[in-house]
Amino acid sequence: MIKHTKRILGISMLCAALMTSCELDRLNLNGPSTENFPLDAKEAELGLLGAYKALTLLDASSTPIWHVMDNITDIGYARPGNNYTSPITSSITTDNALATKPWSAHYKTIARVHLVLDNLEPLKATMGEEQYNKINAELRFIRAYCYSQLVELYGDVALLTKALKLNDELPGRTDKQQVVDFIINELAQTAEHLPVSQKTSGNVRASRVAAYMLQARVALNFQRYDVAAEASKKALDLAKGQHALTPFDATIAYVGKGHADGEPQSANIFGHAGYAESKEWIWVAEYNKAINANTHNQTYYMASRLGKGVCYWGPTQNFIDSFQDIEGKYITESTIYNEAKPFENRDPRLDMYTARPGSRYFGFQFEPNAKFSKVNNYWPVINGTGTKPSSQNNTDATNAYRSFSGYLWRKHTDLSEYATTSVSGESDLNVGIFRYAELLLIYAEAKIESGSIDQSVYDAINEIRSRAKMPNLPQGLSQAQMRQALRYERKVELANDGLRWFDLRRWNIAKDVMNGYIYLNRDANAWTKSAIQRIDENANPVYNHSVATKSFGTQEVKFQVNKDEYWPIDIKEMDANPAMSQNPGY
Repeated sequence: MIKHTKRILGISMLCAALMTSCELDRLNLNGPSTENFPLDAKEAELGLLGAYKALTLLDASSTPIWHVMDNITDIGYARPGNNYTSPITSSITTDNALATKPWSAHYKTIARVHLVLDNLEPLKATMGEEQYNKINAELRFIRAYCYSQLVELYGDVALLTKALKLNDELPGRTDKQQVVDFIINELAQTAEHLPVSQKTSGNVRASRVAAYMLQARVALNFQRYDVAAEASKKALDLAKGQHALTPFDATIAYVGKGHADGEPQSANIFGHAGYAESKEWIWVAEYNKAINANTHNQTYYMASRLGKGVCYWGPTQNFIDSFQDIEGKYITESTIYNEAKPFENRDPRLDMYTARPGSRYFGFQFEPNAKFSKVNNYWPVINGTGTKPSSQNNTDATNAYRSFSGYLWRKHTDLSEYATTSVSGESDLNVGIFRYAELLLIYAEAKIESGSIDQSVYDAINEIRSRAKMPNLPQGLSQAQMRQALRYERKVELANDGLRWFDLRRWNIAKDVMNGYIYLNRDANAWTKSAIQRIDENANPVYNHSVATKSFGTQEVKFQVNKDEYWPIDIKEMDANPAMSQNPGY
């Protein structure tokens, strides 16, 4: 496998150049501050890069946070445990690491921004206006992104626009709508000072397209649809010639087929090759083994047991049953769906984005059912050391910590990482934060919800469906029908990108989707079509529970209104700051 060269932004010099900034991190809101940094343009640039690097430090189970969030929703499931089971059973406590870590991490990044931004103005004359404006805009973009995450996870948050001094009073919380106003206005003021594209940095640094996309995403999440439509349209117009969907590679020929045929992969988009070459990425978090503390172990936590992983995350049966057939119909309405061969004739993204029984995954026949005591190992064929697969004991069916859902994520994996995957492995596979497919769907949703559906909305959704070799939407759909179509596309196309948690809350359906049961098929049992009553208006399967439980395991889930919309503030923050108030229900 070819290892694609990383673009190193100079972050490797950062710890030596900015050692004091590492030592100046204080708990949460008490951010770093210094009177003499940065001294010049070079130090300002290094400080900016340090803020970008800080974004990569937020993880859970050595997995970047973006690829954790969908696994505490209806479409993904994590290995049972307090950090991941409590968020889906309304039992998060104020010391839950998953729920409280983003607060600390994002405020530390904001503090790094302020370390540079507070002292940037005196350098304007020596830097030159263009360079000053660009660094200023990038710093404010990073800060806006951090606040977008904070306000969406916690609601009202402390809005800081400069570093706190040691004798400053600690702030209370600012109304979330004021924070949203701040984000939208910041991006409006700074977007035009950013380059249209940052391809030379590997899209690691903020661009004008990224700024308008962030503005659109925030506006959408807070139901400001006109703002979201306008900002996403600006981003789409700017993106012409710079960004586009990347076609799936030739392995799409293996979808719906068996392990003997080949292994579907989407690494040309979501793997090392994709981050090096795909035009789809708009903004990317960079990881690099050459840089201290700039790796993760995501592949180990995502891969199968035979793939040298621990199966920590995986799609639910609910997600698998959501996929349409290749004619664009749900399986409850399909005339070509065959319950005896449930993975054939389905939306190709089922196999491009997930690993299901009978497929090839990380070079092995993937079979969670214990009747398969032996499975095929295709690595002799892949490596060219043999012409036939060898036989292997099937630990994907016997290990006590095999997949808990019966499925695994294929999206955001790269077969080339098999060689280095281990308990102590270090991956530097980048993580995409913004991509063109999401931008298209932001635009479509904003137009649908604002009641301004036109051909451009069909075109945006159909562009994504065409890439997946799915049929175009029929013309003349009502707003409700377009809404269902949009929610299907977000659910399927953006799966495991970390957006589903926010979608459920924006659409006000978490109270329905996350109350009752999610279904798991750990033993890869056969199931009947009658287990599913219908697909609802939000593109979610509704189950006949008494029939479904004959084949599937369950996880009871609970969502309390006026509580689980937001996560709790860390108890340590509450103890340290008398001005801080807790979210309802905690």
